[in-house]
Amino acid sequence: MVLALQWQEDAQTIRLLDQTLLPVEERYLDVDTVDALVAAIQSLAVRGAPALGAVGALGVVVAMRQAESEGWGDERLQSEVDRIRLARPTAVNLAWGVDQVRAAMPSGPETVLKMAKAVVEEDEAANRTLSRLGADWILDRTGKQQVRVVTHCNTGALATSAWGTAYGIIHELHDRGALEVVYVDETRPLLQGARLTSWELTRDGIPHLLEVDGAASSTIVRGLVDVAIIGADRITANGDTANKVGSLALALACQRAGIPFVVAAPSSTVDLATAHGDDIAIEERDAAEVLSLGGHPTALPSTPVYNPAFDVTPHDLINAIVTDRGVVEPAARPDPNLLASVAS
Repeated sequence: MVLALQWQEDAQTIRLLDQTLLPVEERYLDVDTVDALVAAIQSLAVRGAPALGAVGALGVVVAMRQAESEGWGDERLQSEVDRIRLARPTAVNLAWGVDQVRAAMPSGPETVLKMAKAVVEEDEAANRTLSRLGADWILDRTGKQQVRVVTHCNTGALATSAWGTAYGIIHELHDRGALEVVYVDETRPLLQGARLTSWELTRDGIPHLLEVDGAASSTIVRGLVDVAIIGADRITANGDTANKVGSLALALACQRAGIPFVVAAPSSTVDLATAHGDDIAIEERDAAEVLSLGGHPTALPSTPVYNPAFDVTPHDLINAIVTDRGVVEPAARPDPNLLASVAS
């Protein structure tokens, strides 16, 4: 299994698989400064909500080591930790990961590192648990021995500390012999589905078909799939869910087709402090991501661009939210505090 992030004991650095270069090249970044970590997060060299939680926790150690070597005072150190925490505003796990270890900073970097490693280990365990729960729910709900799945963006080992969330459920179904095929949305504008999910599925020997984003709704409504499974970057108290832009279109198509729309994420992605999706800050990214593809222009450089990285799916379109602490059904049981029972 590929690992998107690792702590290097000898060098005291975070080793990241640079996902901006996949699938053409597998190159690793050894991160030992806050600037380098923030750049890696914002460039999407490391991405995916659970993975961001892990690098957020490990990033506090990086900041503390840099503070020691460069003689920062506490005010500067706290400011640099805040830079990591706020590097991407929509994904709650990044801030969550920092907050998991921040209170231990007065005890020194070794204590923080021990806690950060626990965050990484617990993420893999959570992913494997939710994958089993999600596969059970889907097979029970659909009543099928083998299911056809559509997924959006990337939610595998590349987006987590290991294994995956929505991808983890797909992998679990495959291991059980209960998966027929996966339709993979290319996921514009940065092609995380084409570049990353298809790459992981190929490595894992899981049958799949890559499709353009615009085909996904028709694939669902035509009856070519039995369930949609996506990840999440933030889940609010009532079950509204932020995920890669394009997710909402799948949910609407699933409602029309009468098939389940499933969101999979660890309990750390649940944000009880945010009541509903209207309160989620949606990250807007650089226009260049839309104006070019692979370095080649696809529109006039002067073209005005709207480039939201995420959209919000209302809870009434979501049949199941699968976490390591259980499965809740927002569409069937609307409740402003629905996620309280499975929050981290």
